[in-house]
Amino acid sequence: MDKAKTLFMTFLSSVASTQRLGINLIRVAILIIFVWIGGLKFWNYEAEGIVPFVANSPFMSFFYAKSAPEYKMYKLKEGEFDEVKHQWHTENRTYLFSNGLGILIMAIGILTFLGMFSDKIGLIGAGLAVIMTIGTLSFLITTPEVWVPDLGSGEQGFPLLTGAGRLVIKDTAILAGAWVLLTDNANRLLNKIR
Repeated sequence: MDKAKTLFMTFLSSVASTQRLGINLIRVAILIIFVWIGGLKFWNYEAEGIVPFVANSPFMSFFYAKSAPEYKMYKLKEGEFDEVKHQWHTENRTYLFSNGLGILIMAIGILTFLGMFSDKIGLIGAGLAVIMTIGTLSFLITTPEVWVPDLGSGEQGFPLLTGAGRLVIKDTAILAGAWVLLTDNANRLLNKIR
């Protein structure tokens, strides 16, 4: 029994010694997710896809020229092109806003990653990532398209998430990771100051 306990303790010690690796892997994961998703914001299909979230948000809808729910008549499937709908999105500033958002998301991802090398930069990046993911999670309250609609099956509303809702709810993991990084950078800065 003592040998088993020793092996278990060795295993626990080995795993515990990789905590810094785990924290840095969160930084790399946020970098990949934010740069990739931010880069997609330069593609029309992605810009068109975020319209329901932005148009219904009390914090972001002012970026668009048209108000909700007008966008519903101009929805496009991913990869679909319709000149009239495309023109509406151009007039709505859909693409312009999406490009700006893409730059912001990529910048946050890069700043968060740089926390591996600079505690101050990482603190800023992780703080912005926390704020951004809280904003994204607010879509669960403001965007009707995140909940299954009543189409006759009897299965609708909370807690039944649509594809859009499932996309948003995943940000709880990003929020948790960003918070770990925020506290890591804050602790490292405190240790330097003390």
